Amino acid sequence: MNIILLGPPGAGKGTQASRLESARGMVQLSTGDMLRAAVKAGTPTGVKAKAVMESGGLVSDDIVSGIIGERLDMADTEKGAIFDGYPRTAAQAESLDSLLDERGRQLDFVIELQVNEDALVDRVTGRFTCAQCGAGYHDKFNLPKVAETCDVCGSHEFKRRPDDNAETVRTRMAEYRAKTAPILPIYEARGLVRRVDGMADIDDVTAQIAAILDGRD
Repeated sequence: MNIILLGPPGAGKGTQASRLESARGMVQLSTGDMLRAAVKAGTPTGVKAKAVMESGGLVSDDIVSGIIGERLDMADTEKGAIFDGYPRTAAQAESLDSLLDERGRQLDFVIELQVNEDALVDRVTGRFTCAQCGAGYHDKFNLPKVAETCDVCGSHEFKRRPDDNAETVRTRMAEYRAKTAPILPIYEARGLVRRVDGMADIDDVTAQIAAILDGRD
């Protein structure tokens, strides 16, 4: 099973991808993570990417495709891949088709986590974490059981990401719409797009995705 998971920052893609990894043995393939890993490992494509990055240039589609190809050739992707952040253009969508076809695979679904922008702003701007252990909390939805005390480790220190503010969230939403607009029609025409309510409870979102992958949607 190979899927593309779409949704703006804060929609819950990371959480759902982690659950798919645990439940189904699929592997989340984030282009940023793969790029850094390839550079660190010194793979042939990673060496090319490092040279471009050190010169201040933008990594080309060919290099990104090469890194994805190298990653797909690793044994742990045999049970399926979750593409996160790729493809973003029609050319990249075509490249992904080729990469999968060369390996006897196919794209099964493009799943979009739909969100309400105002509600997403509330969700993201209310987030904070324990500075000690990283446990996550929220001003409205998930406060510590004891005020100012982490449920997990008992620490009294918390922190917020500086970019978790309303202006940044709305900018990310606009960027997401601009980046996904070119590829959605391509996959819509092939009947691959499915949409889930990204604002639902986390377990409900997981169930919606499971229904799609199991052919029950």
